[in-house]
Amino acid sequence: MDPTPRPDPTAGFIEYLRWMRAPLDASKDGTKAELAHQVETTINLGARLKVLNERTQRIASDTFQVTCPWRIRVGGAKGPESMLLPAFDPLGIPYIPSSTLCGVARSQAIRELMQERNLSWEQADKAVAPWFGHLQADEKDRAGKVIFLDAYPVPTRPQRREDPDNSKTGGLAVDIANSIWKWNGKNLDYSPNPNLFFSLKQATFLIGLRKGPGCTDEMLDQVKEWLIQGLEQGVGSQVNTGYGRLIPLGKSLDKSQGEFLRLPFELKGQLIHGRQVVNWRPDKNRYDNRSIAEVRPVAFKNMLRYWFRTFALGVLPVDQVQEWEGQLFGAITPQQKHGWIHVDLLNGKVSRPEPNQRGEAAGQQEGILILSLSGECQNYASQEDQEAVEKLFTNLTWMMFHLGGVGQGARRPCYSRQNRERAPWWRGSTLIPRSEDAFWKLAESVAGFQKLFQKRLGNFFDALKTLTKQAINPDSPRSAGQVQRDKWPQAVDANCRIVVCSGEEDFNKPYALATLHRLGRQDEGRYDKFLCGGVQGGALPSPVWIADLGDYQVVTVFGATADPRKKYLEELKKDADDFQVIWPLR
Repeated sequence: MDPTPRPDPTAGFIEYLRWMRAPLDASKDGTKAELAHQVETTINLGARLKVLNERTQRIASDTFQVTCPWRIRVGGAKGPESMLLPAFDPLGIPYIPSSTLCGVARSQAIRELMQERNLSWEQADKAVAPWFGHLQADEKDRAGKVIFLDAYPVPTRPQRREDPDNSKTGGLAVDIANSIWKWNGKNLDYSPNPNLFFSLKQATFLIGLRKGPGCTDEMLDQVKEWLIQGLEQGVGSQVNTGYGRLIPLGKSLDKSQGEFLRLPFELKGQLIHGRQVVNWRPDKNRYDNRSIAEVRPVAFKNMLRYWFRTFALGVLPVDQVQEWEGQLFGAITPQQKHGWIHVDLLNGKVSRPEPNQRGEAAGQQEGILILSLSGECQNYASQEDQEAVEKLFTNLTWMMFHLGGVGQGARRPCYSRQNRERAPWWRGSTLIPRSEDAFWKLAESVAGFQKLFQKRLGNFFDALKTLTKQAINPDSPRSAGQVQRDKWPQAVDANCRIVVCSGEEDFNKPYALATLHRLGRQDEGRYDKFLCGGVQGGALPSPVWIADLGDYQVVTVFGATADPRKKYLEELKKDADDFQVIWPLR
């Protein structure tokens, strides 16, 4: 890339990106990340955003501001390097088009009238004509009464240390999607594939509405109310993964229709990361990269998806697991589905960054996890199925919190590496629910936890049985695939074991982790990848999950009927102070 770029100040954002595009070269792999980083740190839209906001204030009859608790992505196009971009106006400024806002308000009005007057969608669509217009309505109602203006970000300063400086970017920030697990026919492929794109992070928008011909103050207020309600439900793409919810400035996110779980949490150790910042080092002929910690609702949704799939594969055929995974979480192939579950996070923040030097405490993130039924589930699923979805996800979330972490190091509990010569000083992650509700209270003994976990697991299978209408028998689990030393399915099936145990810790590691590392260690820095996972010769996720719950550990072992996993379980049981089997149930 040109080390001294001088872009024309009138260039649109997409043209700016295209102008900066690097030629093909040997270091091409890092070019996209470097390009995105350059844009994020050098772009300055503040002056233009100020002009656009002042123009909205002058034109509109009523204005108000809405803010995005996390990220939003509306519309967009494919830019240089196949980079997905959000909607930009002709001058390259990110915005929410007026047509999108009108659609949000109209859809909310239709849903409300459907419920109030027991109308079909088609009937309600005509019933909103006095506000939004309809071609088949009387002449006076053929055009909408309210004019929606394009909504632009308000240039705001960061509120907290880790917040973006939206006074220059309007919230435009690099984002990442990473499809780690993919279905390949009836098999699952593990292949991390990070893909960078742009969304707007913690952006605040100025919304402007103007009265049109025939519009009264009451009409304007009603449309404004519908618009606010619709924006709170989410706008744009990926709304069921935490994107797109907008709430009036100064207001907290109310409990939405369909919400059934709101759980404060804390994550300690290796954190949830978003994308990486890269900088080309010509003196080293390589890129230096640094991961950016971010509390991402999509990380929780993907972890819920992972555990749903692993449990379902033990009791259902693969094709039915694929079908219900798509129905619950959303899918693109083989059939596009929005999904029945909506995952949000509130007040997510990095409360303590990961340490840069020995002696510093482990990194820490916190937030509030919110699960809701999506609009599709509320509108099209039966009442029985909606209750089953709530039951399934409430128990699945409990199990997720007690099987492992989220983000980097999710398969190991947080443990210290202060006795080593180099970073990282902490590894693994511990996910902790912060709720006083009795549902989240743990048993004091190993045997008590075994019964509690099996109760949650039984509730999960009962809900799955209700949804699928299949004869599910968890007492006689299926085999999801062949098990060998170097091969196992990621499934809680007949060859999987989940145990809870306690024992003596060693080298600041809880008993189950110390035993794993003692058996798996081959030489300095190298472990048996068929027990501990590894990256040399191709990334291989560990077949062993360990969660440390203080008095005991929960250990999940895939392919436990073959060594070295079988031997690990034998060693774990032999030296344990207490040891109980959670799975299989009998």
